[in-house]
Amino acid sequence: MKQGLLDNMRMSRKCRMVLATCLGSLVLVIFYFQSMLHPVMRRTPFGMDVCCRKGSRSPLQELYNPTQYEFSSTEVAHQIRRNQVAQTCRANNARSRKRRVLTPNDLKHLVVDEDHKLIYCYVPKVACTNWKRVMMVLTGRGKYSDPMEIPANEAHIPSNLKTLNQYSISEINHRLKNYLKFMFVREPFERLVSAYRNKFTRRYNTSFHKRYGTKIVRRQRKNATREALRSGDDVKFEEFVGYLINPHTQREEPFNEHWETVYSLCHPCHIHYDLIGKYESLQEDANYILRLAGVDNLVKFPTYAKSTRTTDEMTAQFFQNISSAFQTQLFGLYKLDFVMFNYSVPNYLKLA
Repeated sequence: MKQGLLDNMRMSRKCRMVLATCLGSLVLVIFYFQSMLHPVMRRTPFGMDVCCRKGSRSPLQELYNPTQYEFSSTEVAHQIRRNQVAQTCRANNARSRKRRVLTPNDLKHLVVDEDHKLIYCYVPKVACTNWKRVMMVLTGRGKYSDPMEIPANEAHIPSNLKTLNQYSISEINHRLKNYLKFMFVREPFERLVSAYRNKFTRRYNTSFHKRYGTKIVRRQRKNATREALRSGDDVKFEEFVGYLINPHTQREEPFNEHWETVYSLCHPCHIHYDLIGKYESLQEDANYILRLAGVDNLVKFPTYAKSTRTTDEMTAQFFQNISSAFQTQLFGLYKLDFVMFNYSVPNYLKLA
């Protein structure tokens, strides 16, 4: 009888252990799926949860611990984009032999808004002029009220906005940990064609013609005229592509920011971006960020003039005269941007 009692006790203990294990597994599964859709807030260096601080809530708190959580398609889209970036970075880091360390110069594209705890990495040809205008309104302390009142050239004056490389190391780390970080991306070849159209087909961009146009003509054009070598104002798209894929170009100096990859401008494998907006959903993503920051009543993101935008159809026309070999080499340069931001290989490409 005593042996039977012992057997029953052992069986009861086993049942409790199995039950506890099952419950524990269930909690872990629930936590896993919650974290996929609603990431847990990171902790401050002092161990206190950011969500538990007193005072007004920051955009970072509203994103990861919203006051009234509503499961929206916009939130799902941004979570998918974050996951795609993280997955690509893991794969890329696994292939790399050593991890690159960022320098202050790498942070010059990250614009800081102290008042609203925002960091924006600007990417040329992805509505960055209008985003800089918006950031000037937010950081101008009442100097500006309407972004479109700010001339485009004034938006690009470096002293009008503060960038992350102007802070000390400890200040940089504090802001990267506690501020909401966002950037906007665009289909890489549409962005490239947009840069070409703006910098090499507009007569007023003489500085680009002198610095880059003359160099491209000299390197890519056989029997160039003396006038073309002097002015550099008639660069063909085929010559521009040839210049980009030329190994000498890449050894000579970094790409200009207008055709540099987003990966190299914003360093998404080193810096965790909370929101990744897309040019294709510009207005919706911009409104979402301004709402999270609690400033949608202070500033509106400007609507875009669609008549001047570079489209997929227009990009396809520019690539018609580019050889398969050149297309393949060019795609290799921008492949990481295509994969990281989930852009498919364009149908018009003829890859070798």
